[in-house]
Amino acid sequence: MRYTTFGRRSGLRVSELALGTGSFGTAWGHGAEPAEARRIFDGYVEAGGNFFDCADTYQNGQAETLLGEFVAADRDRFVVASKYTLGADPSGPAVRAGNSRKAMMTAVEASLRRLKTDYIDLYWVHMADGLTPTEEIVRGFDDLVRAGKILYAGLSDFPAWRAARAATLAELRGWAPLVGLQVEYSLVERTPDRELLPLAEGLGLGAALWSPLGGGLLTGKYRRGEQGRLDRMKILVHAETTAQKTTVLDTVLAIAGELGATPGQVAIAWLRHRTARSSTALIPILGANNRAQLDDNLGALAVRLSEAQAAHLTDVSTVALGFPYETLAPGGFGLRIAGGREELLEPRGAPVA
Repeated sequence: MRYTTFGRRSGLRVSELALGTGSFGTAWGHGAEPAEARRIFDGYVEAGGNFFDCADTYQNGQAETLLGEFVAADRDRFVVASKYTLGADPSGPAVRAGNSRKAMMTAVEASLRRLKTDYIDLYWVHMADGLTPTEEIVRGFDDLVRAGKILYAGLSDFPAWRAARAATLAELRGWAPLVGLQVEYSLVERTPDRELLPLAEGLGLGAALWSPLGGGLLTGKYRRGEQGRLDRMKILVHAETTAQKTTVLDTVLAIAGELGATPGQVAIAWLRHRTARSSTALIPILGANNRAQLDDNLGALAVRLSEAQAAHLTDVSTVALGFPYETLAPGGFGLRIAGGREELLEPRGAPVA
């Protein structure tokens, strides 16, 4: 497995694939028992992985507890990321949830205890709560960095304008910088191409990409009648609800047949191809409920898409960028500065009315 720095705002070295640990434990009524979670962990480490993504809410805290046990023997070898917002106890008091400074400070202390560590390498806000001021979040991160409880901070599932504001506030006020974004991204969820990934590239933020298989859709298993997340969680999963998603899956299956690979491996290989052409780190987060699923995912490291295959996958999965990007693109309107004033240019092939 190759390594990269997590964006241009840090020197943090992470493996090109992260391992999501939401399946470590069974408090949600499904997931991996401790022995199987250990086998998943070991398989990922044996492949060269060092970047683990967790959250206090995963399996109501069990995921952090198990991950803490697994990394304890060689803690400094690994990059451990965790998140706060939802809380480990779904029935806990409201004051412990959300993005507030109080929730942040309470959550980080609880996560440190479960992880059995003195520090968290990368701490995320799990999602925007729609209430807490951006300044409160970023200043809280700065205090945690200065206290040595976290090393780096980032935002997960935030709108681009808020992430841009947070990064700017941190820079202007001399606070600890934001180093990354976490977003859903796959061949069936490419709307981050509109704002979030250009933001990451423009500001040098690393991007951790969750659900790279579209909640299992891109493995083709739902066509085979299997259920998985579709049956267990009923959320964070894609289905063939549009003609484009059907076309994308058809294309993935066809290319998998050409390469002698599994559909999931093709989907991850496309993300690696996309990453190689980015100016910042784009790190897919693998999710596996058992060692067999992990081994299949890791098989993507050996899959090489041709330029034609990668371009075909890109074409069929492309989403409309909307305003103002399509307006300003070649063929749309543009502005020309001439003689000290702005003049509206004619779009190619059509006169200006």
